[in-house]
Formats: sequence, C-alpha cells, structure tokens
Amino acid sequence: MKKKVKRYTEQIEVGSQNHYFVLKDFSRLLDCQIEKIVLFLLEKQGLLATRLSNLGEQHHALIQQSDGSRISELQEAYRAVGQELLRLLFFVEMNAIGIRKILKKIDKRFGYKFTDYYVKTRANHPYSQLRQVFKHVDPVIDSIKSAVDRLSNSTNFLHFLGRHAFIMEDELPTPSEDESLEQRYHFMSLLLNLANTFLYMVNTYIIVPTADDYSLSLGAAATVCGVVIGSMAVAQVFSSVYFSAWSNRSYLRPLVFSSIVLFVGNALYALAYDLNSITVLLIGRLFCGLGSARAINRRYISDCVPLKLRMQASAGFVSASALGMACGPALACLLQTKFKIYKLTFNEETLPGWLMALAWLVYLLWLWISFREPHCETKENLVPNEANAGQLANVTLENGYTQPLLMKIEAKQQDEDEDQERDDAEEDSQEIHKPVTSIVVAYRLLTPSVKVQLFVYFMLKYAMEIVLAESSVITGYYFIWPISRVAIFLACLGLTVLPVNIIVGKYITNIFEERQVLLASEIMVCIGILLSFHIFNPYSVPQYVGSALITFVSAEVLEGVNLSLLSRCMSSRLSRGTYNGGLLSTEAGTLARVVADEVRMPPRSKNTGNIRNNSSNGRNQQDENQELGMTKASHQR
Repeated sequence: MKKKVKRYTEQIEVGSQNHYFVLKDFSRLLDCQIEKIVLFLLEKQGLLATRLSNLGEQHHALIQQSDGSRISELQEAYRAVGQELLRLLFFVEMNAIGIRKILKKIDKRFGYKFTDYYVKTRANHPYSQLRQVFKHVDPVIDSIKSAVDRLSNSTNFLHFLGRHAFIMEDELPTPSEDESLEQRYHFMSLLLNLANTFLYMVNTYIIVPTADDYSLSLGAAATVCGVVIGSMAVAQVFSSVYFSAWSNRSYLRPLVFSSIVLFVGNALYALAYDLNSITVLLIGRLFCGLGSARAINRRYISDCVPLKLRMQASAGFVSASALGMACGPALACLLQTKFKIYKLTFNEETLPGWLMALAWLVYLLWLWISFREPHCETKENLVPNEANAGQLANVTLENGYTQPLLMKIEAKQQDEDEDQERDDAEEDSQEIHKPVTSIVVAYRLLTPSVKVQLFVYFMLKYAMEIVLAESSVITGYYFIWPISRVAIFLACLGLTVLPVNIIVGKYITNIFEERQVLLASEIMVCIGILLSFHIFNPYSVPQYVGSALITFVSAEVLEGVNLSLLSRCMSSRLSRGTYNGGLLSTEAGTLARVVADEVRMPPRSKNTGNIRNNSSNGRNQQDENQELGMTKASHQR
C-alpha cells in the first residue's frame, strides 16, 4: 500500500492520473485489507465460542457430580477466556487506529479528503466490512465492557445526556490511561464538582424573578436588570479561560478561590440594598461571574473520572445543571419575607444574596475537608501512551495474532521510505495527542461544520436566555404578575429539561436521524419566537406561556442534539489542554447570554411603573418616618 501511495502521489503531481480512479482503486485495496481483519476476527470469535461452550459443559458436569475440587480450575479457565477476549478487543482497537492513520496518510499525500469519501460510502452501508471492525464481541468482565463501550456507538438516554455536557474524550484510550484514571478517581471529589455545578446554576437564576424590583428599589430603571443579570455572564467569559488554564496545575486551589469569590459576590449583592448603591450590586454580580468554575467541573470529569464512569458523571453534570436551573427560581418564590437584624435588611430582594453567600461558605468548608487533589499528569506523559499502544501490537504479534494492517517488515524493506514512514507516524501520533496551546490554534482546528454548530449553539442559548431573563419584565409589563408567580413559571420551565432529554435520548434519536431532529427543533424554535410577538390585541397569558414553552423546550432539544454532534465532530486535540472543546462551547453559550441580557424592553407602562415606583417610594417614606420618629423621641427626652 505504501508503494501504491507513493506511485499515485507522483502520478497525480504530474497529472497522469485522475482522482476518481485513485479513490476507487484505494477503496478496493482497503476493502480487501479490512475483509481480512473481519475474517480473522470471526475465526477467533468462533474458537472462543467453542471454548466457552466446552467450559459450560464442564461446569454442568461438575454441578451434577457435586465435585468442588475442580471449581478453581474451571474459574481459571474462564479467566483465561476472558483475557483472550480482551486481547481480541485490543486487536480490533489497534486495527481501528491503523485504519484511521492510513486514511489520514492518504489525505496528507494526495491533498484531498479520501477519508470523507471512504467513510461516507462504507460506514453506514449495511454490508460494509468497515462496520464489522467496530462491532463488539460478547462482554465477559468489566474491563472488556469498557472497551466495548468505546468501540460501539449505541444511542440511549445516558449517552445522550452525557454528550449534552459536551465533555470530550480521547480516541481509544490505552489500558495504561484507564489504570491511571482509576488511581486519580475520588468519588467525594466528583460529588463536590457536581455540587459546585448545582450551586452555581442556582446562583445564576435565583435573582431572575426579583432583579427588576431590586433595580427599581435602588433608583434605577427596571430594564437595568438586564445589566444586572448579564454582568455575571460578562465576567464568566474571562473566568472560564483562567480557570481552564489553572486546572492544568491544580483542581483544589481554583475551586477554593471560586468559592471565596462567589461568597464575596453574593454578600456584596445583598449589601447593595442597605448601601443604596447600584454600583455595589453590579460589582457583586461581576464577582459571581468571576467565580464561575464550570470549566473546572467539565475538566475534572474529562481528566479524573474513569472511562466506565465518565458517561454517568457527564449525565450527572447535566442533571445538576438542570436541577439548579429549576431550584433557583423556586427558592426565590419561598423567600417572600422581610425583617431586619441590626442594620441589615432581609427581604425578597436581598435574601437570595444572603442565602447563596451562606451556601458557598458551607460548600467551602466541605471542599476544604473532603476534596482530594488528583495527581496532575504532565503533558509529556501523553505521547508515550501511544508508543505503549505500539508495543502492545508487538506483544499481540508475538502471541500468535497475525494483523493484516500491521504487516511484518522484512529486512529488504528497511530503506529510506520505511524510515520516512516511521518518522511520519511518530509525528502524527504526537500531533494527535498534543494539546492545543492557543485560541488561534483551536480556531484553526474547527471545520466549517463545527463552526456552524457552534453558531447554532450560540443562537439557541440566546433564545433560552431571552425567555428566562425577560420573563419578569414581560409579565410585569403585560400581566402585572407578582414575584411568586414569575418564580413558579421559571421553575416549571427548568423542570422540563430532564423529561425532554429522556424523551429525546431514549426514543426520538433512535427513530429519526440527528440532522432531522436538528432541523425540526430549529423550526420549532423559530415558531415559538414568532408566536411571542405582540401582534394581536390583547396580548394574553396563554399566548406568552405557550410561546415561551415552545421556544424553551425546542431549544433544549436542539442543544442536546447539537452538542452530541459537536462531541463527535471536533478534533481529538480539543479533548485536553486549556483551550478544549468544553471551553469553546462554554464561551459560545456565555457570549450568547451576554448579548441576550443586554437586549432589553423599553420602559414599563405607566400603571406598572407606578406600582413599582410606589413600592420604592414607600420604602423611602418608611425610612423617613422612622428617622422623624427617632428625632421626636430625642427631643422629648
């Protein structure tokens, strides 16, 4: 194959051969090689199946004879079969890597995408031999099942929800990497990361129902609440980058810093009422955004959770985010009280800040006591793992496995071409596993389809944020809803996240293609937005609630499918390092929130404005009466 690649490269350069013939010829050649792999795999499966059948008969005979002395021998025989199955899966892994490298090499030499042509024509064909390479054998032990899960591509709720978190994985990790992750894994540390995710989402949405009232009570316009909510997202744009870079060296220290900053931010948010300062309010929300550790939460799951538990952890990340989104407004609904302790005011506007400050203080203590810092793996250790995979192939050959794509190199073939090929393979391996070091390099790795999907993600987050952030303003402008009703409405929207993902993950994606679901959900989002416009008089509650529900639910469906596609389309180099795929998606979503929060409605109607202003004037009048009473009492004394 290498000689043909060289010959066709020379012919294409001089123009004596056309691309179509090269595509067809190499496709047939690769089909023959893959067919050899499949036949060898089927042969070994048959031999192992025979051994398992014989062992089953021996087990049945031992049960009938009640002979317990040979049970240990039978157990060892079953373990040996399990090891053979595991080695067979390693054989499939190595050949899958070989196919990928061959396709990449042909793309590099010919100057056009042979991979796209070959995968499109072979991967989804019902009789394709390429699909057989990735078809798993029967699992026996947990380690076999973990390898099977990486090779198979089944779609179910857990996988769909896990991809919703957009935590990218390396391609076909080696056993040594899995053992390293097993040593680094700590359940309580994972739980603390999920708790951080939950609390931050609560912190984000607990102020949404009362943000406009808080702005009015401080003398600002109701539409300033967009700046109040959006300031947190603005700060998060920058915090995601430095937290992602910080996580290259430590996980505990950035989480501690995040908790302290969030404690200070929420305390400032609550103190702004008694200080009567909109500036302090905005500074408090900026501090909350600077404490966003979602990049660390994603990175911890990607780097410190074993492969067999990573999908469950990713699903837990999404569930914690959805639960926090629902609990935030629900808690705001419960904080409808007012009292004073010394000079501090506790009411429906300040209690969210005080409650979250207390929650972050408790979390900080829990974090300091229970979190275990994992051993940070240096970037230099990533490339030797690929070399170990090559050593594994040699061990497999020594044990009698003849691999068609990894042919023996005869002495007469040790020429300059072989040396160049080996050097190219080492460079490709290092390039594949080398983390991205700058945002410019990360951008260059984005294909046009990935850029389109990131833009779709930006737009759906924009639509969702408009629905959530504008709810208190719209309902107050048209329906004069109290804070409790707004909070219940937002909580109900948040509670739709998990049921929608269950339906999509378990049923819809197994019936329709993902691109069909993507197109249908985009159309539904557009319909929901069009229905929200005030075209007919009067603007009714059913129209608003229905349009918001259609927009939000359709955007949730779109987000899940879009991130699932992104997790498979992005370069594997974006699975590690500071500028990873999770950071890019987080930045896209955060920028969408910033833009959405800055797009506000015009000032409220006179009736609504009078109601809000009366409450603000009432507060000022009450304070003046208290001061006047204290003055009179002083004169009397």
